[in-house]
Amino acid sequence: MKFSVLTLFPDQVAGFLKQSIIGRAIEAGHISLETVNIRDFAVNEYGKVDDTMYGGGTGMLMQCDPVYDAWKSIEGKPHTIYVSPKGRTLDQGIVKELAGYDHICIICGHYEGIDARVIEEICDEELSIGDYVLTGGEVASCVIIDSVSRMIPGVLPNEEAYSKESHMDGTLEAPQYTKPSVWHDKEVPEILLSGNKAAIDEYNHINALYETMTKRPDMFDRLRLSEDDIKKVLALHRAM
Repeated sequence: MKFSVLTLFPDQVAGFLKQSIIGRAIEAGHISLETVNIRDFAVNEYGKVDDTMYGGGTGMLMQCDPVYDAWKSIEGKPHTIYVSPKGRTLDQGIVKELAGYDHICIICGHYEGIDARVIEEICDEELSIGDYVLTGGEVASCVIIDSVSRMIPGVLPNEEAYSKESHMDGTLEAPQYTKPSVWHDKEVPEILLSGNKAAIDEYNHINALYETMTKRPDMFDRLRLSEDDIKKVLALHRAM
């Protein structure tokens, strides 16, 4: 999987992604990261890439030509994303979808954004990471790359490392624990110490449903549960 990021601040993107798990995945060749400085394609010698907006308004807008020329410098025909609060909101379903591409290009706006004409011409879609506004698209691009990279073979130890996490099947993950077994008089649930895999799997399944019901009722309402699951979740709720 190759990621190309068009940005005014390539060091911000590369500095974040070359750390920890994603950084090791880049070093191992499981994914590759290319940052393209849009300012290198400025329309004048001063590195100017923005101008005032037609129709008025506060702030400056990034011009078409620097963005278009930066995009044209990339080899191949990547799936091109403009990160924008107007886009569809990123979720795990979209992450799975994006993981199917071989090459993704993410364009980071800044100032008041980018001239709409170049977005229409080169972008396949707009994506948002939430209903709020950032000063630029760099943070959002890192979120997209991080979430998608985890789905790429070799980045994590195995498929189970991501397949049983929150949102993968429409639920949140069950609570998790590590040593010591007692901390501040709080004990790890006895069943998790039993070694009975079937019982542990069932415990985690019901507790995942309970976590979803109490913390994300919007997600819980979309689940199609068996009558047995509903009874067990309600019994757990009454016991809490």
